[in-house]
Amino acid sequence: MIREQIEEKLRNAFTPAHLEVHDESYRHNVPAGSESHFKVVIVSDHFTGQRFLQRHRAIYGELSAELAGSVHALALHTYTQKEWHGLQDTVLASPNCRGVGTLA
Repeated sequence: MIREQIEEKLRNAFTPAHLEVHDESYRHNVPAGSESHFKVVIVSDHFTGQRFLQRHRAIYGELSAELAGSVHALALHTYTQKEWHGLQDTVLASPNCRGVGTLA
């Protein structure tokens, strides 16, 4: 459900040419069913002329309610259409969780 909320907000705010929102919570030391860690790949010409920090701040602003709630981590991959084309539609994989300890 949170993944869908994130998708909807990002679609409305940035009119992306490409959008992927992946729930990566299963890769982390969280209870089953947690929706707390997400990877976002977003391609939008809204980002033209913006540095990555500006892009990320804009996304954080749109998702402020989710980040204040259950979303713990958000891996952002933000591109213009020109940048995305240059990458040949590839995105680096997220790193493995380095969480310490286990859940009881």
